[in-house]
Amino acid sequence: MTELHVFPTADALAEAAAEYMVQLAHAAVMEQGRFSVALSGGSTPRALHAHLAAEPLRSDVDWGRVHVFWGDERCVPPDHPDSNYRMARETLLDHVPIPAGQVHRMPGELPPTEAAAAYEAELRSFFGAAGEPRFDLALLGMGDDGHTASLFPGTAALAETERWVAANWVEKLNTWRLTLTVPTINQAANVVFLVAGAGKADRLREVLRGPYQPTALPSQFIRPIAGRLAWFVDMAAASGVES
Repeated sequence: MTELHVFPTADALAEAAAEYMVQLAHAAVMEQGRFSVALSGGSTPRALHAHLAAEPLRSDVDWGRVHVFWGDERCVPPDHPDSNYRMARETLLDHVPIPAGQVHRMPGELPPTEAAAAYEAELRSFFGAAGEPRFDLALLGMGDDGHTASLFPGTAALAETERWVAANWVEKLNTWRLTLTVPTINQAANVVFLVAGAGKADRLREVLRGPYQPTALPSQFIRPIAGRLAWFVDMAAASGVES
């Protein structure tokens, strides 16, 4: 079942998502002693990070038990302006007491296939006892073409069924991207899409209410196997979706 939560503004959306993440962190730490989250790039997650890095939420999280991963990454060094890791470090990680060893970045500076293999090995080591990559929370965005993470329409990674991480060639961007695969994301206990802005309204309506055509609209592939799927959207983005 898909949950749709609509908020009056993008900042209200980000604040609610931050509070939701804190609740999930509390529950995971109580149940299993740690909380694993896969972060997303983009402007809405940046606002979410700001709420998490500020009081009162900053003190509400046991950062010593948080493990941070990424859903996707550009093939750039960690200090590059386009790096999702750099954005998260500057907006969140530098402002909270999370141990450095619990920040698991994608090695975007390596050759793409080598980077994907290295990150998959790290995930398999972390989730080894479980035998599957079950993030407590996977945060996702949605592009105006319906892509999520770096799973773009018509790209090879959409067909991946065995690997947890893929190096995905994105023809329209003329570049490689690193991304968690559809099966990996769908193993998460909780998946939250963050979507804001009127520019996403038509595509959001297609993804949520239109025919199922996931190779054209990869966000439709995201259907957690045994988890919860929630869309946190602002009113501008939700304007085309029937309630």
